[in-house]
Amino acid sequence: MALMNKNLTLFLILLAPAFPQSARQIIAESQKRGQVKSERYEGLLQVLETGRKISSKRWQYERIGSFGNSKALLRFTAPPEVKGVALLVVNHPDRASDQWMWSPNIARDRRIALQDRSTRFFGTDFSFEDLEERDLNQFDFKLLGEEAVESAKCWRIESKPRQSKSSQYTSSVIWIRQDNYVPIRVDASAKDQVVRRLTYSQIEQVQNIWVARSLEMADLRRKSRTVLKLDKLEFNVPMKDEDFTVQALRREQ
Repeated sequence: MALMNKNLTLFLILLAPAFPQSARQIIAESQKRGQVKSERYEGLLQVLETGRKISSKRWQYERIGSFGNSKALLRFTAPPEVKGVALLVVNHPDRASDQWMWSPNIARDRRIALQDRSTRFFGTDFSFEDLEERDLNQFDFKLLGEEAVESAKCWRIESKPRQSKSSQYTSSVIWIRQDNYVPIRVDASAKDQVVRRLTYSQIEQVQNIWVARSLEMADLRRKSRTVLKLDKLEFNVPMKDEDFTVQALRREQ
């Protein structure tokens, strides 16, 4: 009888799923698999309303550090009326990010106040808050179940900020693929209403890291969306901390 129980236990272990069971473990594994020392890409942003293109912008993006404890600098390169406008985002593991924006036409920088993070970033459907990272310790997670998205089996995970006043969103639902742990959709809600939907597509490997090369942010209240295409994406390139400061922000390219 003991041998039968032992064999049954071994059989059940072999049948057990080989992925983390808790929502927090899934999120942590997703971040771990995408962890890089630095990142750089050229982005094309197209703002669309009712199916027609309203505007196109380009920026250069650089980032250094670990997820949720990183620094990022993006600088517009086109069209001429926004060229040189830049945003510095300093992410912290225990609180909301610090952000500064540089406007070359008035030759000054300004700090983005926490209460202004919900506003649109330069005519796109991304808000200032959407451009920051948050450490997973700033959230509570709940596994809602499984669901297929475009034939990819996903986990559905609810995320709620522990400090409610630090975010415009009261909760988010994240879909993470089970085969490569890449997030492919995020529904962000304010007071139980989905207000923004971020969709990731063109999932491919870059330097052995699974990543989305196209992101679409839809503002469901305005009925507009912005598509961000990532070009010349590369990871773990040499970067310096001094290139991610307010002084560096003021350098016109």
